[in-house]
Amino acid sequence: MNWTAGYASDIEYITGFYREQSPAWLNFVCLLNGGEPLDLCQPYSYCELGFGRGLTAELLAAGNPHAQFYAADFNPAHVAGAARMAAAAQLHNLTLLENSFEELASGATELPHFDFITLHGIYTWVTAENRQHIVDFINRHLKPGGLVYVSYNAMPGWTAALPLQRLLVEHADLHPGRNDAQLKAGAEFVKQLEQAQAAYLTQNPALKTRLTSLANASPNYLVHEYLHKHWQPLYHADVARDLARAKMSYAGSAELSMNFPPLYLSEERRALLEQVADPDMRETLKDYFLNSAFRKDVFVRGATRVSTLRQTELLGQVGAVLTVPRARASTKMKLHIGEMTGHADLYGAVLDALGTRPHTLAELAKLPPLASQSMQSVAQIVALLTASNQAEFYFPAGSSGHDPATRLNRALAAQTRYGDDYAALCAPLLGNGLAAPYLERMFYLALVDQPQQQTAMSLALRAWEIMSPTGRRMQRDGTVLQTPEDNLQELKHQAEVFLADRLPVWRQLGII
Repeated sequence: MNWTAGYASDIEYITGFYREQSPAWLNFVCLLNGGEPLDLCQPYSYCELGFGRGLTAELLAAGNPHAQFYAADFNPAHVAGAARMAAAAQLHNLTLLENSFEELASGATELPHFDFITLHGIYTWVTAENRQHIVDFINRHLKPGGLVYVSYNAMPGWTAALPLQRLLVEHADLHPGRNDAQLKAGAEFVKQLEQAQAAYLTQNPALKTRLTSLANASPNYLVHEYLHKHWQPLYHADVARDLARAKMSYAGSAELSMNFPPLYLSEERRALLEQVADPDMRETLKDYFLNSAFRKDVFVRGATRVSTLRQTELLGQVGAVLTVPRARASTKMKLHIGEMTGHADLYGAVLDALGTRPHTLAELAKLPPLASQSMQSVAQIVALLTASNQAEFYFPAGSSGHDPATRLNRALAAQTRYGDDYAALCAPLLGNGLAAPYLERMFYLALVDQPQQQTAMSLALRAWEIMSPTGRRMQRDGTVLQTPEDNLQELKHQAEVFLADRLPVWRQLGII
């Protein structure tokens, strides 16, 4: 029997970090939509299905040492790699499992009941049978009141690209080999078809982004996006009906801006939605308005609605913190729903306050410009600043110190000696990760290896020591720098910016 069940398994998935899978994020989505959140101060249990390279599970385990984390993947290469990183960071609260969805659903492995179960992308990459196993696992192991995060390729946004995916799979079947070689050959064949003026490719403007991605994106990502034999984008209504069999109901979107329909739906569109009685169909119709191709859904098992007063009280306890320097924060925001500009007085006041220190939403609500605003409006401001990657929110949480995060961050940063994987670090204040590009991780390693030397030149020298043997070089104005002197000069400049802008943010978040 083929253990892969048509899943592309000979190429590892990208080492991605997905902040929406964090318990705090799911709690916030639930609370924004009037649901009772879980108490993150108490020990809780969490499970990720199909964890890929394991970075998200590792960051969450390190950032929430008082909770127990489980993560399962049927690819032994994924499990072995994640286990090495978890061991290096001594993440004693993370259990990694090499099990199929069928084995997990049948109880082949003894597991606790979970407060959170998450899965990224995988739901529309597997067979219908495996989707049933996932639902059965949730039904078996999720606690009442528990939250589920499921992100997936969605319809109708994938409609134009369905024939492209089919073409790549059919072409791969005709050319046996490793999945990355199959993908490369398939992409070249598509390019030849485009040059031959195949009408599907040349007369379909909606394909432009997909074709560009096919030529430029990571092969590890593309293989998993296109070459699964049972790949099938789904409508939200399909997923909602599947999860209803596990007593789940839709709680809200982990794409934060999607929780505020007046921002992206006209009055006419909202009036049309109100004519539809079924909530699953109403939510699906939003995707028709937006032509959604990917969804990030949060479901709850046994929704408990809270009063407006309790929602206000709970939102007031949520903290907010800037993740960029105040000078670079802007009221102009790029969001999933498009670009928008927040009211200068309101958003400016929040940014000014957070520029001094973290604040709770209750504290922000007391700012004079926000005095007439509801707590829900303050929460919307923080949600949109977070969605635009300028801020983050956090919940009061139980803590066992920063040691696990420090150990993981050192292990992640050490990987810069070998490549540019693991592009995030753990932020204990958030109980979550924070994106950290290659240079920043090298500077982190320099700081923790030589804490007494925190000058721009000392960081530049350590970074050059790491990157030089790999053949990596800095760029300036699009030109690759060749000499060590030029590279050191550019590294020193970047280190100056890091020390002035990034390091203060990191200290506030507990990263260092």
